[in-house]
Amino acid sequence: MLRAGGLGYRVGGRWLLKGVDLSLKAGEFLAVLGPNGSGKTTLLRLLAGELKPTEGEVCLLGKPLSAYGPRSLARLRAVLSQAREVAFAFTAYEVAFLGRLPHLQGRESPLDHQKTLRALERVRGLPFKDRFFPSLSGGESMRVEAARLLNQEARLLLLDEPTNHLDPRYALELLGLFRALAHEGKGVVAVLHDLNLAGLFADRVLLLKEGRPVAYGPPQAVLRPGLLEEVYEVPFGVLEPPGGPAFWVPLPRGVLGP
Repeated sequence: MLRAGGLGYRVGGRWLLKGVDLSLKAGEFLAVLGPNGSGKTTLLRLLAGELKPTEGEVCLLGKPLSAYGPRSLARLRAVLSQAREVAFAFTAYEVAFLGRLPHLQGRESPLDHQKTLRALERVRGLPFKDRFFPSLSGGESMRVEAARLLNQEARLLLLDEPTNHLDPRYALELLGLFRALAHEGKGVVAVLHDLNLAGLFADRVLLLKEGRPVAYGPPQAVLRPGLLEEVYEVPFGVLEPPGGPAFWVPLPRGVLGP
């Protein structure tokens, strides 16, 4: 579905991203991890076609992103960015309906409104569909944004820190939704800060440091304490309860001994 080869992005004389290779099949969930400033958001914007790579290429469904017009691209990939403020006093329903815009043929149809209601229902957003978007809590507004992405019916979902400012319950619910969408055949790329959420939900992990890939593979192969310490510059411990998932814990220096 998605492939990036030799991807790099430079501003002035500084490479914000360099030497990234990745691929994503339909049905896969890829988590992008790394410290602040490691190039995660830059990578997502390149994959979305919002930035043009300095070197390398991004292909979607076998064609370079440059081969798609804006409307065609919007039908194939949906983006959830970090900046999610709405300038106008739209209701939650109207924000969710924005996902239908790439599909409209002139005026909206009853089917477009039916799909909007179904998307809101799936994210449990119907109770506040008539409220103004700026009045919603962080968890509520994120559910509305998720409904917008569902409503867009794109095959590729690109998520930039989707769990930012969410409490654990909403974070788990939201990533569970996108994990379910991957099971339904969509491709998901999510920039995350929480290693444990990546370990729980991702099929593969790309670990970045200073704009360069450090490791790429299944979570258990990438999220190794020694490698994590190299990237994040803090020791890590791993908790592996019998029969349960592993958890990665940053530790103050000295806890593991000299």
